[in-house]
Amino acid sequence: MAALVPETAQRIFTPEALRSAAKQSERCHIVPVRLRRAIKKFLREQEEPHMKRKVLRLSESFCEIKDVNLLLTASTSRELVEDPLKSMERSKRWKIKSAYGDIGLKYRDDETVAYVASRMPAVYSACYRVLSEVRRRLPGFSPAGVLDFGSGTGSALWALREVWPRTLERINLVEPSKSMQRVSQSLIQDQKNLPLIHSYDSIQALTQNISKSEREHDLVIASYVLGEIPSLKDRITIVRQLWDLTQDVLVLVEPGTPQGSNIISQMRSHILWMEKRRSRKNEDASDEVSKDKMALSGAYIVAPCPHDGPCPLEKTGKYCHFVQRLQRTTSQRAYKRSKGEPLRGFEDEKFCFVAFKRGQRPREPWPLDGMKFDTLKEQHAKRNPEDLEIDFEDQFQLEDEDIPYQEDPVSYDSDVIETAAIDDDNEEEEEEEEDEETTNADLGSGWGRIIFTPVRRGKQVAMDVCRATNREGSEGSFDRVVITQSKNPTLHRQARRSLWGDLWPF
Repeated sequence: MAALVPETAQRIFTPEALRSAAKQSERCHIVPVRLRRAIKKFLREQEEPHMKRKVLRLSESFCEIKDVNLLLTASTSRELVEDPLKSMERSKRWKIKSAYGDIGLKYRDDETVAYVASRMPAVYSACYRVLSEVRRRLPGFSPAGVLDFGSGTGSALWALREVWPRTLERINLVEPSKSMQRVSQSLIQDQKNLPLIHSYDSIQALTQNISKSEREHDLVIASYVLGEIPSLKDRITIVRQLWDLTQDVLVLVEPGTPQGSNIISQMRSHILWMEKRRSRKNEDASDEVSKDKMALSGAYIVAPCPHDGPCPLEKTGKYCHFVQRLQRTTSQRAYKRSKGEPLRGFEDEKFCFVAFKRGQRPREPWPLDGMKFDTLKEQHAKRNPEDLEIDFEDQFQLEDEDIPYQEDPVSYDSDVIETAAIDDDNEEEEEEEEDEETTNADLGSGWGRIIFTPVRRGKQVAMDVCRATNREGSEGSFDRVVITQSKNPTLHRQARRSLWGDLWPF
């Protein structure tokens, strides 16, 4: 299989490019003004009484989902993930016995309105964070056809439009709740330059109403939905169907809980196992047609995993998840309850995710190959003594100059931003200019993932990093990496600026 993905030429990074390529997280995300205005307008039209009570009831329903997921035994999960054909007949493996939404949580009008007021901004922020990384790791990927399974009120739809505003042409939404379908349409009805959007109740209805050529989507996303399907068999069946509807990239997002991480880990193991099994069959085939298909078969992880082997966190008692901080919207501050203390202006949304891509992982050189770093002592020895001299005359001249007062143009209050007039075209041009200045990390196995918050102690930084242990990216490990200023001041500076969820070069 290595012959299918030849190694590319060595790419030398500067320290600045290395930091830019590793940066994947965002300190505090501000929900776009368009979405905040749409939510505010929708809630103003509803005039629902007892909104705080409905938000609290919705939160309790999510806790019930966690309890149901705990009832799924590990033995059944392991048996089904390793070989799903053992416990079910081949003719029935695509049959869904329990409908989506069976878990006891029904999204009627009250639950939907409470969801928009309390949960939609946070779910949007998590989806935006995930899709932004997919765009950075796949700079040439511009999806035109998208499938959003379990679309709900359209959180992923809004994130898709923010990440790829110009390339989206057709979006298919699958959502069984009629109430959520109506709300999703209501929120986007005043938006401009929308792609062609179709809504369906189920995957079966989708496949029956579209042609064969339209069934393959460039991107398929399922966010915050698999945990609401109580049967593990049904989850695997649905994910297999979503993978068959995927032409290029499949993204799964779940809440950042042990149960959500377990779901992502199971689906990750199953998709990789299924594609490895299919690749072995293609390798055994002798005809040329099958060999051509072999080059396009297989799957690998775009993010967050730097490898395609078993998850090294499985037996550590820890679980892989990430955090996106967002500035709370007006509706969240109005309807969310706090435990006796004033509600904070921000909240931290924990999430788990995995992004698959069809094909074989490219054999890229590792980013630190060929790079030499000076120690702190060597850097001091190379300093020019003239650079250390201070010109006091120039310093006094700068102090005498009158610097006009400039008001800070950046406002951090979301209420002020909601009333500000924003030119959408200028926003998109600025985003494109920012993208041109950044450096993208390749999809090779040389980039590890920082799990949990780095610990900064004095002149050293300790990080928990999930990394690949070989160049092929077939195996991985979970290691503690310690960077000291004396041995490597360049990487130490990067480590001090690194956040939970960023990449780390090897």
